[in-house]
Amino acid sequence: METLFLDILEKLKSNTELDQACLEQAIRTYNKNRTPDMPIGAKKHLLPFCFATKKTNEAKWLSWGITEELEKRLISVLRMKPGRTASGVATVTVLTKPWPCAHACLYCPNDIRMPKSYLADEPACQRAERSYFDPYLQVAARLRTLRDMGHVIDKVELIILGGTWTDYPVSYQYWFMSELFRALNDMENDERLVKQMELRRSRYQELNLPCTPDECITYCSKENDQISQGLSTYNEAVKHLYGSGSLWDTVSATQVSTQQELDMLQHINETASSRAVGLVVETRPDALNEHTLLLLRHMGCTKIQMGIQSLRDDILLANNRHAGFKQIVEAFELLRLFGFKSHVHYMINLYGATPQTDIEDFETLTHDPAFLPDELKLYPCALVDQTGLMDCYNAGSWQPYTEEELIDVLSTCLLTTPPYLRISRMIRDISAHDIVVGNKKVNLRQLVETESLARAQATSQPIQEIRLREIRLSDKADQLSLQEIHYDTTVTREVFLQWVTQENKIAGFLRLSLPNQKAVELRQDVLPVKLGEAMIREVHVYGQVAAIHQTHGAAQHTGLGKMLIERACELAKDSGYERINVISSVGTRQYYRQVGFADAGLYQQRTL
Repeated sequence: METLFLDILEKLKSNTELDQACLEQAIRTYNKNRTPDMPIGAKKHLLPFCFATKKTNEAKWLSWGITEELEKRLISVLRMKPGRTASGVATVTVLTKPWPCAHACLYCPNDIRMPKSYLADEPACQRAERSYFDPYLQVAARLRTLRDMGHVIDKVELIILGGTWTDYPVSYQYWFMSELFRALNDMENDERLVKQMELRRSRYQELNLPCTPDECITYCSKENDQISQGLSTYNEAVKHLYGSGSLWDTVSATQVSTQQELDMLQHINETASSRAVGLVVETRPDALNEHTLLLLRHMGCTKIQMGIQSLRDDILLANNRHAGFKQIVEAFELLRLFGFKSHVHYMINLYGATPQTDIEDFETLTHDPAFLPDELKLYPCALVDQTGLMDCYNAGSWQPYTEEELIDVLSTCLLTTPPYLRISRMIRDISAHDIVVGNKKVNLRQLVETESLARAQATSQPIQEIRLREIRLSDKADQLSLQEIHYDTTVTREVFLQWVTQENKIAGFLRLSLPNQKAVELRQDVLPVKLGEAMIREVHVYGQVAAIHQTHGAAQHTGLGKMLIERACELAKDSGYERINVISSVGTRQYYRQVGFADAGLYQQRTL
């Protein structure tokens, strides 16, 4: 590996424009000429070799003459999957353990190896299962992988998926959160991290808990047979496999923690080398109320993923979904007043829906003041075996949209998406072999964007959706202008401030909420915010993740965020507000202290 590495290093020294094609050619040449005692050359091995040498053999590292600038270029060339951190943070998705679900939705998978609605073949699910659903192991393993691939892991967004977060016991919620932060805090000491990972795995192995696919299939086989024969349900099977008297019973008794322990770990994380700059949980609108949102804010959450699926009560009921229109409206209002960012799940092609109703409902969701989410997962319903939807399909009462219909619906939606909304996904990570009928193309979004761009060009109406406008790795964040977009919800006046290029690429944005004072007064007894207080709900600057307090020419750390904050404060003051809150994450508290905010309960606050 050293021979290959040094060859690439010399090429990089003599060629400032070394690209991936040159790198691949160097790897092919090495493999063609290597002797049997030499390891096979692969890009994924080069950065780990580089990092290991720098850490363990300082003399050799110095002899190579690698300057700081050369090291940055080297990492840039060797980095695996650079898009993973192109949006500005390293995203880590973790799953909670299987748990009974309060709903039995018609379309929802019933894989008892996973929390409700997820399938074992999904990438994040595979990682969770291999880690015994332990949050520490999931975070540690994922971040070590990203680091070895050449990604900066200073700023991390934690996304907790797995059924409905608020259905789990509160003591388990505290434990799960605590272990997430414990893992982040341990990232700066690799020896301690590895030791802790080994100890945890040993404990699970001593209890004979399954973690490999074969072990988990065997462990769940009898209950799966019962379900397939209609003799059991998902909830009954999960209680038997993971509840009282099961193999998991002993370890479950230790999966408890408190707010005090979580507070301690979060305080450490404020200055850790890997900080949580976002914390997301997944739940349903009917599970959200003032109490649950207060608890989530105490835990450090900044964004809520909320499955609404449809806005029509008749379609929701037909799909056994019991969170109705009024509950969805109330959930949106509470999220907005608490300052949370909203990430909504909306499905097209549900049982009872048509392409026309899907388009109409999307228009309502994205333009009616009662809703207006910040982010959206917009994906088609796919038929999975052993779901209630199978009976509808076999009876001919439900059919998947054709590819043409699907692309038409999604393209129409994308073209009408407002500039303050980001559509994060258009497919679920369900493997093609798990889908009976429905879309199996992993490049569906690409097909939709191609069609949408063609329509936009024909009508001279550019697409405004955020993800399509995000600055990419090759884009430059120069000649930026600041735009302000004002819009109303039922409880706030919103201002979306965005830095854009001349081509309307977005380099950074801020979400400012100016709460309706009557709405705040009506809920004064239960809201953690007071009259006369505005709210910054999100600040995001795009570009390849830069290490904290460092820069390398990307959009981050060039003052864009601070200028957004100052302008938001001006707008709030001009609108008559006396103070402004920010729903800061644990890892950004230090930053906000540096720009004039002080700790104030569940938020940080600045007097205007």
